[in-house]
Amino acid sequence: MSAGTSGGLRSEPKIRAALTRYRVMAYVTGIGLIVLTCIGMPQEYLGLFGGGDSVTRVAGIAHGWLYVILLITVFDLGNRLRWSWKRMVLTALAGTIPFLSFYAERKNTHAVQAELGVRAA
Repeated sequence: MSAGTSGGLRSEPKIRAALTRYRVMAYVTGIGLIVLTCIGMPQEYLGLFGGGDSVTRVAGIAHGWLYVILLITVFDLGNRLRWSWKRMVLTALAGTIPFLSFYAERKNTHAVQAELGVRAA
């Protein structure tokens, strides 16, 4: 499938913009989840550094909202590229497992760039 087919849903500038939004949210969500699971939860449940209740509460709420935005960006990008529901769901679920959102972002970025005919960075 080429980027110029089927009218507005496949326009290259819109796909690039959707990809950028997805990439930003994948990284921000991934960092938030790492802070939550690697800093906040050990502090809270192991009592390290005086407990981490506030870190867990703030990082948990932030990650929850950021994850919702990630879901929107995944749906937007997937819809523009006509991804299968399976691919969209797996990409969205990557935001719930520490470090997996970074892997999914790289794989999806390379796939989108290949489809648009751009050499991956």
